Amino acid sequence: MTALDATTKAPADIIDLGPALSLRGTRMHFERNEEIFGEGEPAEYLYRVVSGAVRVMRFSTDGRRQILSFHLPGEVFGIELADKHSLTAEALDSTEVVMVRRSLLEKAAAEDARAARCWLEHASHTLDNARDHALILGRKGAGERVAAFLLGISKRLGQELDLPMSRADIADYLGLTIETVSRAFTEMERQHAIGLPSSRHVVMRNRSTLAMAAA
Repeated sequence: MTALDATTKAPADIIDLGPALSLRGTRMHFERNEEIFGEGEPAEYLYRVVSGAVRVMRFSTDGRRQILSFHLPGEVFGIELADKHSLTAEALDSTEVVMVRRSLLEKAAAEDARAARCWLEHASHTLDNARDHALILGRKGAGERVAAFLLGISKRLGQELDLPMSRADIADYLGLTIETVSRAFTEMERQHAIGLPSSRHVVMRNRSTLAMAAA
C-alpha cells in the first residue's frame, strides 16, 4: 500500500527545508499504527509531520522490531538516497503529514544552488540524528540510554513532556526490554530527576542528574 492509498486527500500544505527550498504538498491523515510507507516501496515522497508523531523502523528476519527514529510536529522524514524505502514509517497516534513529491525537490535542487544547499543540509541533519542514535545504543547501561533519550526528547518537547511513544516503543528504540525501561524510569523518579504523574507524562526536574546518568 502506498501512502496515497491510505486515506482521502486533505488541503495542501508546505514542506519548508530552508529559505530557498519550500514546496507545496498534500496533507494526509493516518490513524494510530497505520503505515505511512513500507520498506521496499518506491521512495516517491518526502514527509513532514503536521500533528501527532511518527516512528521509523525496520524488522529483522526473525520479526523483531528496531525503531530508528521518532518524528514530531514540524520534523521532516522519509529522506532516501535510493529509489526505494529502506525503512518503514508508522503513525504513533492520530497523525497528519504533508507529502511532497521527491521529483519536485530534486528538480528545485538541480535548478537552484541555494535549494541544493538546503537539501544537502537537511540530509546531513538526518545523518547526524542517526549518529546520535548509534551513540545512545553504544552506551553500556540501560540507565544511561534512558537518560540520554529523555534529555534528547526534552529538547524537542520541553521540560514537561507528554510522550507520544509507549514504553514498548522506547524499548525498541533503545535496544532494551519494556521492563528495563520501566525500571529506569522508576529509578529516575526515585532520584527526583524526573516526575511521573502518569506513564507518558514526564516532568524534567533535574537535568544535571540526568546528564550525569547519561555521561
